[in-house]
Amino acid sequence: MILFPAMDLKDGQIVRLYKGDFSTAHQVTQNLRATVAAFRAAGAAYVHVVDLDGAKDGWRKNMDMVRTVVQSGLRVQLGGGIRTAADLQEVFDAGVYRAVLGSAAVSNPQLVSDALARWGAEHIAVGVDARNGKVCTDGWVEDSGWDYCEFAHRMELLGVSTLIFTDIDTDGTLHGPAFESLARLQQTVRCRIIASGGVSSNEDLRRLSAMGLYGAIIGKAWYTGAVKLAQAIEAEGTQ
Repeated sequence: MILFPAMDLKDGQIVRLYKGDFSTAHQVTQNLRATVAAFRAAGAAYVHVVDLDGAKDGWRKNMDMVRTVVQSGLRVQLGGGIRTAADLQEVFDAGVYRAVLGSAAVSNPQLVSDALARWGAEHIAVGVDARNGKVCTDGWVEDSGWDYCEFAHRMELLGVSTLIFTDIDTDGTLHGPAFESLARLQQTVRCRIIASGGVSSNEDLRRLSAMGLYGAIIGKAWYTGAVKLAQAIEAEGTQ
């Protein structure tokens, strides 16, 4: 299982949220390069980056930070505000390895199809962000009405091979991932699934790995010290 340490970017800072609520944003570290270096020292090969300003407002204003992370040699998986082909071109020109389509995948599935044809399934992921089983968009503010499994199946039919499932109610809580929701998703699609939200311990990562998931995102648990990243990569990681 690939382990993705995470960075959420807002107003030029690395922050974390609680259950996706922007009013709870708080800075977790001041040194971008030191944080990236710590990920690399632990053995990580990937990093999951979310431009929260982009996710909410539709345009990315933290790309300089993203480029700095790219220059570290980590493979960057970037989401937040990627809503057009021009956006995709910009992030790939910046050296991003994989772009995550969230709101745009809901409102414009043709963009997903076009992106897959142009850049390939390895470099395109779709974010399935759910609250109470329904996919949410626009920085997790709007309820799309889609059941998360139905939406995931729709994306699979388009050719998507990588899904990032976030249970919004567990994100940033350190209460454990939504194991049952993840299991339901596994039963619905054959896509590679990356779990996001709620990871609180190395034991959570062992359980996710035992489920056969492709990857897991580690956010707040790393910044608080609840997860030992190097230990987890050694035990569970396939970087």
